[in-house]
Amino acid sequence: MNAQIIIRGARLHNLKNITVSIPKNQLVVLSGLSGSGKSTLGFDILVKESQRQYLESLGMVAFGMSKPPLDSITGLSPAISVGQRLSHHSPRSTVGTVSEVYTYLRVLYARLGHRPCPRCGQDIPPVSGAPEDWQDSPSEGDDMDAPEESFPCPHCGAPVPEIGMANFSFNKPAGACPTCTGLGSLQQANLARLVDEDKSLLNGAIIGWDMRFIRFYVSTIHAAARHYGFEFDPSLPVRALGPPQRDLLFFGASSPQFQRHFPGVQPPATVHQGRFEGIHAILLRRYAEHMHNPDYRQKMAQYLLEQTCPDCAGTRLRPESRAVTVAGMTIVDASRLPLSELSAWLEHLPSMLKAEEMTIAGPLLSDLSERAIRLVQVGLDYLTLARSSPSLSAGEAQRLRLASLLGCGLSGVLYVFEEPTIGLHQRDTHRLIESLRRLRDLGNTVLVMEHDLEMIRAADYVIDLGPGAGKHGGQIVATGAPAEVAAQAGSLTADYLAGRKSIPIPTHRRPPSGKFITIRGARQNNLQNITVRLPLGLLVAVTGVSGSGKSSLVFDILDRAARQRFYASAQAPGDHDAIEGLEHLQKGITIDQESFGRMPRSNAATYSDTYTPIRQAFAATDEARQRGLTARHFSFNLPGGRCERCQGAGTLAVKMHFLPDVEVRCPVCRGRRFTHQTLAVRYRGCDISQVLDLTVDEALQLFADVPAAASRLKVMSDVGLGYLQLGQPATTLSGGEAQRVKLAKELGRRGSGRTLYLLDEPTSGLHLEDVAHLLAVLQRLVEAGNTVVVVEHNLDLVKAADWVIDLGPEGGAAGGRIIAEGTPEQVAEAPGSYTGEYLRGLCW
Repeated sequence: MNAQIIIRGARLHNLKNITVSIPKNQLVVLSGLSGSGKSTLGFDILVKESQRQYLESLGMVAFGMSKPPLDSITGLSPAISVGQRLSHHSPRSTVGTVSEVYTYLRVLYARLGHRPCPRCGQDIPPVSGAPEDWQDSPSEGDDMDAPEESFPCPHCGAPVPEIGMANFSFNKPAGACPTCTGLGSLQQANLARLVDEDKSLLNGAIIGWDMRFIRFYVSTIHAAARHYGFEFDPSLPVRALGPPQRDLLFFGASSPQFQRHFPGVQPPATVHQGRFEGIHAILLRRYAEHMHNPDYRQKMAQYLLEQTCPDCAGTRLRPESRAVTVAGMTIVDASRLPLSELSAWLEHLPSMLKAEEMTIAGPLLSDLSERAIRLVQVGLDYLTLARSSPSLSAGEAQRLRLASLLGCGLSGVLYVFEEPTIGLHQRDTHRLIESLRRLRDLGNTVLVMEHDLEMIRAADYVIDLGPGAGKHGGQIVATGAPAEVAAQAGSLTADYLAGRKSIPIPTHRRPPSGKFITIRGARQNNLQNITVRLPLGLLVAVTGVSGSGKSSLVFDILDRAARQRFYASAQAPGDHDAIEGLEHLQKGITIDQESFGRMPRSNAATYSDTYTPIRQAFAATDEARQRGLTARHFSFNLPGGRCERCQGAGTLAVKMHFLPDVEVRCPVCRGRRFTHQTLAVRYRGCDISQVLDLTVDEALQLFADVPAAASRLKVMSDVGLGYLQLGQPATTLSGGEAQRVKLAKELGRRGSGRTLYLLDEPTSGLHLEDVAHLLAVLQRLVEAGNTVVVVEHNLDLVKAADWVIDLGPEGGAAGGRIIAEGTPEQVAEAPGSYTGEYLRGLCW
């Protein structure tokens, strides 16, 4: 049996004909600068080649999955990749449903739940025994329906319906709150945003109604007006309409708001007769139809107001389900406990149960406790089962997946992780490392792409790629145990490991100017009614252990308040008393890690407005003029110069029936996106397709004489994106890369100072060498008179800040307080601060 995976002559992307051996059954770290070739080696070669070989072993043709350019690969194991892409976008998905802990919890409450009798109110103990379909391990997919049988109340004899798993599912009618259908919140149309009341219907008063919609809906409204015997003039401004007309338009013919004007009159039976839904109902219906599409949800967010469901108070469940208890705890209360507290409760639960109850629930309780403990072990102790999956960070989602992998017990597998330490405080990194080691000890090879020095030091074996990024990378710079790598020359990673290089501590810190943003009485999520002062004109780091309340403070409260003040946002800030100091600022800009485009056509060049001057430069060449080509012909999104077979994508999707679609190269343009005529035009030796394959740094040299392009490319290079290909689809960018592209776009605009920048973990995905470059950019922003607030765990950035606010002391309910604030030196001396403790060890 091969003890190593051996790759010979790998030449994919920027890999320079490398040969490398990866020891099996070890924790192996791939390190190197961003863009040095780690993802190419880990995902594009190891994972994809494993998948291709697996499909071929089943006798299936792996369309579009050709063997990567390499001489040979031997000893390859079945591979499972755990990247940073969020796979659970539905608002109905929670930490509990994804981890299946909530599924097991539902079985526990169905078996052992006590509830009050609906007639006499006396306690009804659980029915002895358990239905047969409780005997197997539960799963969300084969969940049983709620039993229809009933039994008499032991106190008053009234019929009491039996309960099952479905009664505790907010995704099933038996358990879901009927008002919000299990979402926990209700959407209302933001009519102020949706309707321009100074316009008439015919002149486009309703956002999103083109002439086709206007004609259809006006016809239906006229029919409704005839049905009720009043006039409706669509040429009047909406503001001038009378109360019945406005209520018909806004809420529809069947709504209570409109029916009050015509009591006793039956609404029209059909649309043709005037059964108009109303703007409010139309919007909510369309939103419900596209709820599982994150792009659509994001697009429609500005036209909707979200409020907590008044009937279930956000718990998602029916009243009768919320009343069931086990050892005095409802399933709602259990779901809202931090996982560390839930794990402790489950451990203590056997002592609170009777012997016959333990006979029923013993094996189930053991499985349930194990699942909860695994989530704690991977550093997710501060999360709750009720936490919505779409709200998780990339790092949290990846650690959630790691917990499930630890439970499946597979061996002989190659696991490939992409920066699992993202979003994790250094205090918690060791727990993650221990989890990865447990995965290794099951007989697996664990390959981790990582920049974190603590993770690199904990590896059994390190493979460092470089020496630079892009075309300057793609070589094996150093290999061996961490101590061996640290001793080798020519590796930036080795220099930082050995302490020969470090991010310098500023010799001068800007003092507070006396102007502050003051957030009073912050109580959102786990914040403990705190008052926080953020000094203006400084680089401010908000830090603390995972789950301590950083995002709640900066993004749920401050960001939303700034959006309300500067952009009239409809989204209300999180729970707080008041915010003072925003009057000192001109605008606020939040740069998060959400993708800036979910379509493959979107890329860094188009989003940052770099591609427009590039197209104009091509159109200005003599060759383009002679052929009659304009800037439009060099766009892959517009007809004219693009290949129409693939419509400028360069690839075609092949349906694979029971397997995911596969992208294959377009047979007409051979992946080059454009027509032969367009590709015949060259700018300094490159055609437009070749330009899209260039990295940012390469394009910066090519377009040095095009100021509009060069200035934008320079900023992208400055924020650590010099290795990025201009045409790389936005869907393939990591959260950190997407954030830096957005940051580059903002930096490319002409600023006037007095701007509040809010950044979420900007060092994600960055090598320490790149962190130094990013810090220089952030310092430049502050020097220009702006305020930069970063939510960050990376202590190299924290130690470079002017001011630090440390939240804690723990995550979840034990967090949400200010543990320390001041300069990094002052925080380092603060008692009870984990951040201070690590800062002392790192710096002073």
